[in-house]
Amino acid sequence: MAAAAELTLLEKSLGLSKGNKYSAQGERQIPVLQTNSGPSLTGLTTIAAHLVKQANKEHLLGSSAEEKAVVQQWLEFRVTRVDGQSSKDDIRTVLKDLNSYLEDKVYLTGYNFTLADILLYYGLHRFIVCKEDWRKNRLSLSEAILPLSPIFLSNKTKPDSSVLQLLV
Repeated sequence: MAAAAELTLLEKSLGLSKGNKYSAQGERQIPVLQTNSGPSLTGLTTIAAHLVKQANKEHLLGSSAEEKAVVQQWLEFRVTRVDGQSSKDDIRTVLKDLNSYLEDKVYLTGYNFTLADILLYYGLHRFIVCKEDWRKNRLSLSEAILPLSPIFLSNKTKPDSSVLQLLV
């Protein structure tokens, strides 16, 4: 999913009524948002955090200093480890690392659904939903789905309905 599409879906799911216009810069097509009241914002995670604050849903950024740091850690993981991966070995490593981390957690930060869960889902979406990619990258369905199973299958904590829209 392209960054602009992710950000547009995030906007809608957060209940933001105005549709921002996104452009992309550079070879890697880094998203850019020109704000009405200031400088342009560059980068997927920067813009996504801005949208969360704009929607007054800052709990998605973490509730404690430690949780905020963990959210930031996983947002960096998304951009540095997930985006741009295409080889089967790289994808398999990312999914195994994520699966191992989530073994004893409901969400990436523990028991709270955050922006990190949303953006990591978006980033992994291309590896999970396309059967052709599973074949091409020689991943089994379980290898693709298992890393995200705690996010979707847990009965311990459920995201509220406004955030759940992000996962559809």
